[in-house]
Amino acid sequence: MVWTMALLRALIRTARMARHTASLAAGLPADEEVLLDAPDDRLGPALVAAGRGEYEPAAKLLALTRERAEWENRDRYVMRLATFACSRPEWFEHWRRTEPDDPDMLLLRAEQAVARGWAAPARAEQLGAATPLVTAAAQGDPRDPVPWRVALDQARGTGAPPARFEALWGEAVRRSPHHYGCHVAALRFLATAGGRSHDQCFDFAERAAQDALPDSLVQALPLRAALGHLTASTGPGAPGPVPQARLDSAADLAAALSGRYAVADPWPAEVRNVLVCVLVRLERWPEALVQLGRTGPYATSFPWDRFSDDPLGQFLELRDGVRIEVAASTPLRGRRGRDASGGH
Repeated sequence: MVWTMALLRALIRTARMARHTASLAAGLPADEEVLLDAPDDRLGPALVAAGRGEYEPAAKLLALTRERAEWENRDRYVMRLATFACSRPEWFEHWRRTEPDDPDMLLLRAEQAVARGWAAPARAEQLGAATPLVTAAAQGDPRDPVPWRVALDQARGTGAPPARFEALWGEAVRRSPHHYGCHVAALRFLATAGGRSHDQCFDFAERAAQDALPDSLVQALPLRAALGHLTASTGPGAPGPVPQARLDSAADLAAALSGRYAVADPWPAEVRNVLVCVLVRLERWPEALVQLGRTGPYATSFPWDRFSDDPLGQFLELRDGVRIEVAASTPLRGRRGRDASGGH
């Protein structure tokens, strides 16, 4: 009898999947339309020019973000340009030779050095050697919080003591109290510090979210804490458990933030990708499908590069898996699949 019921449940699940999976793709971009880390309309031309060996568009773009105090855009552009300079260095080397004291070039150089240090086998040593570059970047423009995000990333990799973290964090928030990149860097530092606990990370993230501006991405900081907990290693010495309600609350807060942005808006794309990942870990399949619809064609390397060397492939595979799970839970004669996809 038990075997018969199990077989019946399996057959029903298979029938539901066959009936609803295809329809749940409605409104989702085709696999070939999904883009990984697509640049915006301002960064795209700068990357194209850099590919031709021309640094001037990138220099003008970063100078503009500094002059207008567009710190969030500046942070994103610096990370993308530094990554590009690692694989295509000619344009950046030309910039260094031509304008060695340019504050934007100095910031880009510091970001590149810290990123390389994190990838090096002798991580702490390489990151320590980047200190003069990070210091020079911080001196470039006293208003700029982005060098302090770079400094927090460096400090995390060198195992800096809490006093050093507090000093760097104070410099960052003095310049921009709601800067998302600095908050993420601080949360990651706390997550890897000695004697860490997930409760401490959540406390920090939840306080920051409460103080954040209405549409600030800082409201998604508890979601980053939830991701850290859900993907943490287990075993002796691992941080303790976190109540389910705290994880659900982090996802709910991020979903509310996502809802305040337009569908397929590239600005919150990374937050939406992280939200999908967390919702899947929490087995909240219909809500994950809703966020996939809101994400549109914008896949981001993070968080999928944590699980695969092919983040785009991982995103597409998970997207298929979410559709299958939602289809399997949809009644054979129901229309919940359309509702779950948010009408997309």
